[in-house]
Parts: sequence; C-alpha cells; structure tokens
Amino acid sequence: MLHTLNDLKNLAIHASDGDIGLTKDFYFDDKQWVIRYLVVETGSWLFSKKILLSPISIKELNQEEQTLTATISRKQVKNCPDIDSEKPVSRQYEVEYMRYYGYSHYWDSTGIWGSYPSPNMIAPGSYSVAPKPDDLDSPDNFADIDAALSRDNDHHLRSSDAVTGYHLDAIDGELGHLQGMLIDIETWEIRYLIINTSNWWLGHLVLIAPKWIKEVSWPTSKIYVDMTQKQVKNAPTFDPSEPFNLEHEQSLQAHYDRDDE
Repeated sequence: MLHTLNDLKNLAIHASDGDIGLTKDFYFDDKQWVIRYLVVETGSWLFSKKILLSPISIKELNQEEQTLTATISRKQVKNCPDIDSEKPVSRQYEVEYMRYYGYSHYWDSTGIWGSYPSPNMIAPGSYSVAPKPDDLDSPDNFADIDAALSRDNDHHLRSSDAVTGYHLDAIDGELGHLQGMLIDIETWEIRYLIINTSNWWLGHLVLIAPKWIKEVSWPTSKIYVDMTQKQVKNAPTFDPSEPFNLEHEQSLQAHYDRDDE
C-alpha cells in the first residue's frame, strides 16, 4: 500500500526503550527517488533536537495508532553521530552513520538498497546499545568507501519540504506544482509525485512517476516532463482520501502509455 508524505508526518517513533519523537520531514535520494532518512524531532528527553532515522531501522507502521516501530533504542539515538538537519547530508556522514549502527552500505549496487529488496533487511536486529561487531572496521566491510566518497563528491539528499511547491512544466507550458509524494513503505521508494494543477485549471490532483520526469532543475525549482498539458489534464484524478490500488495504477499507466516502463 502507498502512503502520502502527509500520512507519514507527525508519526510517533517507538524505540525499544521508549519513544524517540515525531516525524517532521524526509530526505530523499534525488537520483533514485527513495526516502533515505526520516527527520525526527525528539521530545524533551533529548532537548527536542532533530535527528535522522534511516528506514533500515523501521520495523512496522501502525496507521491506526499513528506510530512507527523502530529496531533501535533511545540510547543509540542519543550517542549517534550528530548532524545539522538543516544542511545537506554528505556521503561522509552516511558512512559514519552506517558504521555506527552496524548497517551494510547500500550505494555499491544498482538496487535502491544495495543488494537488498527492502531497507529493513539490512538491519542486523534490535540492539539496546550501539552494535560493535568484531569485524565492523574490517577493510572488507568498507573497502570501497574511498571510491564511494570520490564518486559522490556532489552527493546530497533533498528535503521533501524544500521541494514541495516546485513548478511542473509540460512540453507546451506550465501545468502545476508539486504538492506531495506517494511512498511505498516496503521499500520507501517514491512511486509518484502528486501534482496540483489548480494554478492552471481548478481543483485537480494528478500523479506523475519520477521515471517519467525528463529533468529537474534544482536551482530554478522546476520539474520538466515530456508530456503535453492536455495529457496531464486528462489523466486520472488522484483522490488522497481513497487508497491507491492496482486498478488505479494500471489506469494511470495506460493513460500515459507507460506500461513498458
């Protein structure tokens, strides 16, 4: 089942030894369009600071109770490498973060989570303190770190809050703005962008898959698609109050003639 980012905001994070805080934002990979970190605002137990939580540590979503269960502890979070959540996340920080939690890194494979189909398969299990396996610092574990750092000098993640409002341009002109995203929380992949076309015609939400995007201009806050305004206008309307199912997806792909992608 897919969830909007709004569905995933302000969820309480349950750790093994108490609540960590509430989800406030999401950092996504701008190349593979997948959520890499949840920005969590901690409670008074940690001076209400903001910390990053990887989907690797997310075990379960309880939509009725508005909670996410994590496999890590508050003690681990307290001692985790610090970061300024208002600044881009560097690969150097990710290396440090993954080593701290004992996670395998994901960036040495073509898959969105390395060789794993879902992020929680990377987690070694639940810990009350930071794991320190004997071979954590083995050269074999992080033999390609230097290469990864060199390759990703321009690597950084995007804040979902920061890109909300980006304008969408079709072949024949502007047609709306980015209002939200649909997330598959099994993989934390961004399956669709939710486009609000109200600045071109009234009351219409449509979906665009990231793989259908021609280009994103981060400096000018614009998303370009190889489609006409009419194509997008006539696309199936998205209603966030209704579950997005296989029938909706097939209808959407048929409309854009994207069945082969």
